[in-house]
Amino acid sequence: MALEDEDLSDLLALVIDSNPGSRAILVNQLREFGVGTVEQTMRTAEARRMLENRKFDIVLCEQHFQPGTPSGQDFLDELRRHQILPFSTIFIMVTSEASYSKVAEAAESALDGYLIKPHTAARLAERLHQARQRKAALNDIFSAISTENYDKAAELCLARFQAKESYWLYAARIGAELLIRLQRYDEAQRMYEAVIEAKTLPWAKLGVARAQIGKNETQRAVGTLEALISEESQYADAYDVLGRAQFELGNHDQALAAYKMACTVTPYSITRLQSLGHLYYYKGEYEEAEKILSQSARQGLGSKMFDPQTLMLLGFIAMQSDDRRALQRCREDLAKLTLREDEYGARVRSMEGILGALRDILDKEYGRAANFTRDLAKQVREPDFDIEIAADLIVLMSYLASRTLSLGLDLDDFLPVLDTLAERFVSGRSMNDLLAGAARQHLPYAERLRFAGERPIKLMESAVKLGMNGDPNGALRQLVESGRATLNARLMSTALLVLHKYDQQIPDATAQLEAINAWRVQYGGPGQRPALGAAENARPPGGITINAAPEKKNASEARDGGKKADAA
Repeated sequence: MALEDEDLSDLLALVIDSNPGSRAILVNQLREFGVGTVEQTMRTAEARRMLENRKFDIVLCEQHFQPGTPSGQDFLDELRRHQILPFSTIFIMVTSEASYSKVAEAAESALDGYLIKPHTAARLAERLHQARQRKAALNDIFSAISTENYDKAAELCLARFQAKESYWLYAARIGAELLIRLQRYDEAQRMYEAVIEAKTLPWAKLGVARAQIGKNETQRAVGTLEALISEESQYADAYDVLGRAQFELGNHDQALAAYKMACTVTPYSITRLQSLGHLYYYKGEYEEAEKILSQSARQGLGSKMFDPQTLMLLGFIAMQSDDRRALQRCREDLAKLTLREDEYGARVRSMEGILGALRDILDKEYGRAANFTRDLAKQVREPDFDIEIAADLIVLMSYLASRTLSLGLDLDDFLPVLDTLAERFVSGRSMNDLLAGAARQHLPYAERLRFAGERPIKLMESAVKLGMNGDPNGALRQLVESGRATLNARLMSTALLVLHKYDQQIPDATAQLEAINAWRVQYGGPGQRPALGAAENARPPGGITINAAPEKKNASEARDGGKKADAA
């Protein structure tokens, strides 16, 4: 059945194109196809507001806008990262760019179609028809995802993939993404490798590397990524994953090089620019960090892709030179973000408070700064207390200790807090270096953090040896007990890997799995490791967003609402 035989009268479409002539052609073609309501805009900022408030069935977006502004690809990536675009919406990119690298880049964001200009109405109709067919065929998978039944969705994807039913390749990508989310890394890797065997695709090769990282085979993942980049030198997501892998290995120079390449490939990406700036800061290269982080703040403050930690790092740089004015600007910008409670919430209020306490230290109001620090320290075992707030708290404690050293202020109660932070958040040598680096203003704190951070590392090593020596049950129990005591997510994720690998040898495997998953729901969120500039709930590099966006008004509701507004 062709598009002209379908009833499109209930559909709501949006055309985004800065060229009035091109926009008019697309609008007219959609209306000729019978699309009930077609709206248009020349700016992605306005399009974003429209998509946030209503559910569009079709979006046609130009790839290239004014020089120096985000592209249509950047816009799509932002929508996917922040779950503004539900799976049911068909998104087609319209462009004169036909090179493979651009087509491949679009595919990484789970694009529904790519229309090369100049195009005919028949070609647009073909793209829309194909996209609608795929949405309908995979509806059972999307429905399972929308109810957060990820196990069922993964099994449906696996079944379609194995049977080579229609759209099996796209189902394989969704299924592998779900398996990574469920930490079933071996299964995810096998699915990606099966895709590669059937058809060599960059996203599948990148998926293999992501699965390897999930299995703690980070060094192998680096080899996989370097091979991929040698074939696809413009693949920005591959540089993102390589940068993260090198960071986890403690190879910060190599991580920096990878993030620089990601920014070169996508110069208008706020997330990648922030990643680069954050890494410069963590390496102690503050001059370069300040330049890049300031640019990130100028470009990103109004975007959901902006990470408030960028303002914190700028505040810390200002503190190093006792720059009260710059510190206050960062605090005021954070205060503006607290007004957007639905996006940022308590985390940003804590950040604003930390910058306020640093200002108190500059004003020699040490008692007030110490009182705030102690209040914040009471939260270090709370489920939503993340590693970046932990590092920020360490910076604050270190400044307070160093600036009051000659005054004899009693800060002994800070010491067990440092131990707790290290035991909870250190997942390896690189993370130990990061937390110790946060205390560089007061070296005794840095040394204590390094010592405390060795404990979870040694616990992991000890448990892994138990498993290799034929006692996986003992290894599992040691990891779970230690994970619960320290709240260390890496210990618990290692326990999950042991459970998946040796489930036949563990008598109560099902009960243990349920207990570990329950713990992970409460304590194992993404905040257990540095975001490196990625906003909360961002799409993982190389992955696709699998959370269905909240339902918005459909086309008929939108038209009814418009009629009521006109009548009013």
